[in-house]
Amino acid sequence: MKSAFWNKLIERLDKLDPGSVQAQFLRLASERGLLETIFHSLREGILVLDAEGRIVYANRGACRLLGMDDSAATGQPMKRFLPGIDWEQLVRLDEKEWARMASREIEISYPEHRFLTVYLAPLEDPKDGRTGVVMILRDVTQERDHAAEIVESERLNAILMLAAGVAHEIGNPLNSLAIHLQLMDRELRKLEGEEAGPLRELLDVARGEITRLDQILSQFLKAIRPSLPNFERHSLPEIVEETLETLAAEIHNRKVVVEVEPPEGLSAAWVDRGQVRQAFFNVIRNAIQAMSGGGVLRISFVSSDRLVGVVFQDTGPGIPPGQMGELFEPFRTTKSNGTGMGLMIVQRIVRDHGGSVLVDSLPGGMRIQLNFQRDDQRIRLLSAPASGEKAEP
Repeated sequence: MKSAFWNKLIERLDKLDPGSVQAQFLRLASERGLLETIFHSLREGILVLDAEGRIVYANRGACRLLGMDDSAATGQPMKRFLPGIDWEQLVRLDEKEWARMASREIEISYPEHRFLTVYLAPLEDPKDGRTGVVMILRDVTQERDHAAEIVESERLNAILMLAAGVAHEIGNPLNSLAIHLQLMDRELRKLEGEEAGPLRELLDVARGEITRLDQILSQFLKAIRPSLPNFERHSLPEIVEETLETLAAEIHNRKVVVEVEPPEGLSAAWVDRGQVRQAFFNVIRNAIQAMSGGGVLRISFVSSDRLVGVVFQDTGPGIPPGQMGELFEPFRTTKSNGTGMGLMIVQRIVRDHGGSVLVDSLPGGMRIQLNFQRDDQRIRLLSAPASGEKAEP
């Protein structure tokens, strides 16, 4: 549809002198430049297609979303970039069909995997009256991911609440069993000779299994009832060293060599020492248990403008790609005697610290990076001036 300004200009064109015509066209050129600047600054993609489904106009947002070269987009068929839509048929739709096609959500894989909401509207070409298409693209990938995270969080909370009740109910009979085994142990001490030997072995097995169940319940309850971090300034290499000392015996028994890369100028982290040590303990223990025949665990440190992190890389078998998405889910484990809670606790601790967990399964093992906030980059609040004092500039 022609604008009112354009209609008035055409009506008065024969009455204007050359200077006025030139001024009007300069005004049009200026307005077009302003509109193009506005369109190119939008994050949404805007495209105009002709009756054959070819691109007449595309702003930079559309080129970015669809991986188009903005200097060569004009004249390209739209089906080259979105092949799942019959654009020639689209421009021949009537009003009712356009109403049904007004908005659609599509999934693309190039140049990145994205979900796009597509808004379509017919546009009449003023030259020949043929119908084209105006298309607006909006990236909704983050919104979908956020919605999926909310659903996953609600599902996990429901599972944890149910499991917490079950864990509590299991704890009571376990305590009763432990007491009765202690009573049986006292009676066994009264027996002498060969009769006591086999019974003693059976009693030790029962005690060991009860102890293992109690440890599983304790670890689980720690995961579902987290405490708020007590933030202080700490050195991550020092916490790693303390954790390795705790696991020294198991590392030696499993014939694992630990190589720690010396940190150079590493900033202190703003963390809860106890919780971070627990996270390191879980990651290191998983790594050494994954290397059943021995291996090498390499620990290094990284730093960025805002974060400081620790990288743990082992020489174990790694994790199949199909299981990477289940890595932090509760009760998911590849070990015969594992609880599937270790990495879930790690993820919870790191998230509570405002950090991130990066996981890669490499051909030569597993690589896990835990990132935490740097002490010198955290937000500091200025104390309010006392009554009658002026704040410093």
